Amino acid sequence: MNGKIKILYIDDEEINLELFRINFSKKYEVITGLSGHEGLDILDKNNDVKVVISDMRMPEMNGIEFIMRAKNKHPQIKFFILTGFDITEEIIKAISKGFVMKYFRKPFNMADIERAIDNAL
Repeated sequence: MNGKIKILYIDDEEINLELFRINFSKKYEVITGLSGHEGLDILDKNNDVKVVISDMRMPEMNGIEFIMRAKNKHPQIKFFILTGFDITEEIIKAISKGFVMKYFRKPFNMADIERAIDNAL
């Protein structure tokens, strides 16, 4: 055990996963997945994940759908949305209902994300 907080980042674009890993792996143990389905599998196998950050727009299952399913099985995890687009009604609802703690815009601001993770935990 390296003592780092384990976070999961889900995005359907490999380059975004790599950028996230490069930027955050000094401070956190970063695991990644390419889809909501993969994210659900990863969470089932890693019960020590504390934070999940998900892209919003992905094929098959969007970020909110993934988070709703993941939160049902893993209510202790803190969830965030990262999107390259403006905030949507769906994201606003998910935040107001407490499924999502906060949303971030791409390109992401490392300090904003670190602060939000630290505050959440």
